[in-house]
Amino acid sequence: MEHPQQAIKPSTPNLHPTVMRANTVLLALVLSGGQIVLTGCIACNTKPPNPDQVREKTAQATAELKDNAKAVAQGIREGLNRPTSDHPLDLNSASKSQLMSLPGIDDAAADRIVAARPYDNTHQLLDKRIISRDEYSKIADSITVQK
Repeated sequence: MEHPQQAIKPSTPNLHPTVMRANTVLLALVLSGGQIVLTGCIACNTKPPNPDQVREKTAQATAELKDNAKAVAQGIREGLNRPTSDHPLDLNSASKSQLMSLPGIDDAAADRIVAARPYDNTHQLLDKRIISRDEYSKIADSITVQK
């Protein structure tokens, strides 16, 4: 006999990579904006600061924003270049750093992939015991082999 109140499992949304990238960009912009607001609030002080302090704080805030903007741009660039099922990574021509951008592929695994080239198909990663089945299942949709 079934219980009238069955446990409902929350479904995990299957977000498209473009939506995930847009969410990442939005989050980065919100965080950067938050820092600007906080910097402005901290600068609002009841006693008037001397001009040298103002210049120093302004230079410091500008440097932090510049560093944050560079980090955001790098994150966006990496996100846009990350291999997906729409744009898979070719095992026979990918650089070591490109291979390491795949989920679960570390320095040693990337070296093994490069050393065992060329590949006739992606399944050879398992046949040649280059990576584990778990690692393969994480990247199978993001890789291809071109001859």
